[in-house]
Amino acid sequence: MRIVGIRRPGAVTEVAQLSDDGREVTVLAALDAFWSDPFGHLAADFDGPSLAASTVRFVPPVRPDARVVCIGLNYLKHVAEGTFREAELPEYPTLFARWSQSLTVDGAVVPVPSGEDGLDWEGEVVAWVGAPLVDATPEEALAAVVGYSTFNDLTARRAQKLTSQWILGKNADRSGPLGPMVPAAEVGDLREGLRVVTRVNGEIVQDGSTDEMVYGVGDTLAHISRTFTLRPGDLLATGTPSGVGYARTPPWLLRPGDVVEVEVERLGSLRNTVVGNAARQAPTVAR
Repeated sequence: MRIVGIRRPGAVTEVAQLSDDGREVTVLAALDAFWSDPFGHLAADFDGPSLAASTVRFVPPVRPDARVVCIGLNYLKHVAEGTFREAELPEYPTLFARWSQSLTVDGAVVPVPSGEDGLDWEGEVVAWVGAPLVDATPEEALAAVVGYSTFNDLTARRAQKLTSQWILGKNADRSGPLGPMVPAAEVGDLREGLRVVTRVNGEIVQDGSTDEMVYGVGDTLAHISRTFTLRPGDLLATGTPSGVGYARTPPWLLRPGDVVEVEVERLGSLRNTVVGNAARQAPTVAR
């Protein structure tokens, strides 16, 4: 099952099931209604209208006020390849935030911001929170995950490195392509190891496994829930394996015309084309 966000002309954002061949969507509920009871909606019979995919616009099925929390440095080989290689691994994960407005979908074009030599790729997995979490245990937090998606945490490295805080470099326009949500019951435990592969123009640049994560999904969500309440529709981006562009010699960044793909076992793949800064004012292109 693949869950996506759609917009019909003149309609609010809705959540829908995407058919296996990608040609049709079946509407489940309006966005707010879906996130009021995501587990219930996924378990119910899908009796909404079916529409040709070509007649709708695909959007992330994300609430406008959702929190997007991201783990930095969650794979040991990625830590070793970057500027933090000499630092001692902290007891708690390094967390930063994305705004939901930075997210986009498979097929969207992603512009390079002004002043950047290009964008860096970071293929990873996103976990979707499906129930409120307050002072949760790791077991409770993991049970509250309703699904997972393929994600590309495309990064503006110049902006990221201007200060010790990463938010600017992690929130460029349309820099967070997000794949359909696959229910957690169909995915299983990330600690068993799902392959994460990133390709640039067909060449493999990252090839890792989720069993390499330092900080698990349940532990991290529980840690966050001790400070602020997590709500249905919030997201956790779980970090990227080694192989990013800035750590290479010479550095390799995505430039206009490059095609970047992220594929995660059981979750599917994302494919996005990088374009010039002028496209920041143009509408996104999705399916």
